[in-house]
Amino acid sequence: MLFVFISTYALSSTILPLAQRLKVPVIILNLQPVPTIDFDYINQMDDRGKMTGEWLAHCQACSVPEFACVFNRAGIKYEIVTGYLTEPYVWEEIEGWVDAARVYAGMSNNRMGILGHYYCGMLDVYTDLTKQSAVFGTHIDLIEMCELQAYRKAASQEEIQQKLEEIATKFEINENCSSYELERAAKTSVALDKLVSTHQLGSLAYYYEGWQGNDYEDIVTSVIAGNTLLTGRGIPVAGECEVKNVQAMKIMSLFGAGGSFSEPYTIDFKNDVVLWGHDGPAHFMMSEKKVGLVPLPVYHGKPGCGLSIQMQVKQGDVTFLSVCEGRNEVFLLVAEGESVPGKTLQIGNTNSRYKFPCGVRTFINEWSKAGPSHHCAIGIGHIADKIQKLAFLYDIPVIRIC
Repeated sequence: MLFVFISTYALSSTILPLAQRLKVPVIILNLQPVPTIDFDYINQMDDRGKMTGEWLAHCQACSVPEFACVFNRAGIKYEIVTGYLTEPYVWEEIEGWVDAARVYAGMSNNRMGILGHYYCGMLDVYTDLTKQSAVFGTHIDLIEMCELQAYRKAASQEEIQQKLEEIATKFEINENCSSYELERAAKTSVALDKLVSTHQLGSLAYYYEGWQGNDYEDIVTSVIAGNTLLTGRGIPVAGECEVKNVQAMKIMSLFGAGGSFSEPYTIDFKNDVVLWGHDGPAHFMMSEKKVGLVPLPVYHGKPGCGLSIQMQVKQGDVTFLSVCEGRNEVFLLVAEGESVPGKTLQIGNTNSRYKFPCGVRTFINEWSKAGPSHHCAIGIGHIADKIQKLAFLYDIPVIRIC
């Protein structure tokens, strides 16, 4: 991005060549030195030349329509920040643009791994990988399950023990978690770390089922703890091979908002609340309490059994984000709400309660009609304005529900 700070009136001819050569979005900083001119001070001057000079020191607004007109006619992307230098709003806006640029750069340098295949029948999840690379600059690495299997078989007892200690530190382990399942999860986590390191991955989408208890099924039924550890390190992992959603999780992670894999569970009409969650992974920074690790006798919608996580997103402001593919374009879908206290299902998931200023009926209807997949990324804080800035840098549409 190019920040153009207007310190006084300037001709558009001085700015146009620079913008044309750099070929980047321009942020026009229409920032006066003070909220308002001291009219009495200027008017009491006995030299109209000095008076004019003092006025020109406050004449930022004069250049804004001129620059905008020329940029419009030249096809140059721009936005405007209007205010005065000591105004908090101004620096929040500038910080938002800087954060958006940082996320843009992070996505452009991200390597996403795809392990396994799509969840069969989830047509909303299927995506155009070429479009994802073209829009976000993501390098996509297609990875074989047999490679992960090889790393798992090669895991040493020392590595497994170190991973068990990490799991014990990071999770609140339910007393019913067997040592067998904990070791199985630790072994797979060691293999996932090796996979990520070998391919220099910044994110991962995966799904696999295996067959009749084979080695691959043993792997995919023991990944949730390791996936959560990776997500907590800023390497988000999305199940069901949800490529679009791991992109959204990575955006949330780069913004410092966490990024938890989620889907709608149920609506509490009595309290105007909707519950969203998933069977993993959690994000440690987002959890109201220490993330729990619990045993499941059966996974919902997946074969096998093993360990899962139990988490409720900490109470306060949240932002929902989906990376969507319409008929012709990639776009972002965003909403701001609040994580609120209340009862949730203790079924080994991340389910939490969310309120929206537009009301739950309007939210779920408008969110669904925008056309996302049924998954989304949830982050802490209200960052929809920053996400809209990011969409501007990508030159893609953004739909904001609330």
